Amino acid sequence: MVTGHRFSEQETEEYYDAEDVIYRSVWDADGSVHWGVFDSEPAGDDNIRHEFRSAGIRLNELMVEYSGIGADSRVLDVGCGNGTNVVWVHRNTGAHATGIDLSGVRIANAVASLENMPDLAGKVAFEKASATELPYAEGTFTHVWSQATVYHVPDKVKVLEEAFRVLEPGGQFIFDDLIKPRTNISESARKFVYDRLLFDTDFSFYSYMDALVNVGFRVLQARDLSSHLARSYTYLSRLASIAEGPEGYQDRFDYLTDAYMKTVDAINNSELGWAQYLCVKPA
Repeated sequence: MVTGHRFSEQETEEYYDAEDVIYRSVWDADGSVHWGVFDSEPAGDDNIRHEFRSAGIRLNELMVEYSGIGADSRVLDVGCGNGTNVVWVHRNTGAHATGIDLSGVRIANAVASLENMPDLAGKVAFEKASATELPYAEGTFTHVWSQATVYHVPDKVKVLEEAFRVLEPGGQFIFDDLIKPRTNISESARKFVYDRLLFDTDFSFYSYMDALVNVGFRVLQARDLSSHLARSYTYLSRLASIAEGPEGYQDRFDYLTDAYMKTVDAINNSELGWAQYLCVKPA
């Protein structure tokens, strides 16, 4: 079995501060960084960017549908990045939406984006903070939402505990995260997935549910989305191969074109998975 070290939150912060240009060039020009749920067959290369973006929006729509976020909701997005989903949640549900992220660069981007959206004053907010130490009182939110974030945090149980704490009784936690279907992973998976993304996890699809229950949640829904993760990275590899960015980035794009397909291989070999959970804090 190949093992790696546990990365720190500081390393994660530095990674995302430095990688923002890459993500905007490959993933989404507006800075939205998360995988998607696909509901159509793949189309030609001319449509891959639209399909990838549409799949991300589809994930958002499903999360709203499953968790029942509405105009009276108070939503916390843990790991909000550049804030695009926080704005999306408010625009599409009317909910008050708050986003936190470890990356100072991304929070600065999110705050700056609000300058062009004065109608969001008092309805959307951003704050730099760690998911393991949320700066909010117990019971502040009706919903905690997170996409592609928890896997980066070394103390994942602490993230779950903090989500539980800041929810009001009856509040819901809906999130997705990477999982490790089996513990014996290859050198390729370690190098191109785990070390590249600065993470490791002890959670499989089922042990994650056990952890949520141990924190106090009741799990309402659990979905294995690994096939959608594989398709997301297939698309991302193609997008990296045609990406254009600042001078000096081509070698990085070439590396990611290969690394993303190595990620697909890891998913197909059950060395990496993706799951979504919907939980409630008992009233």
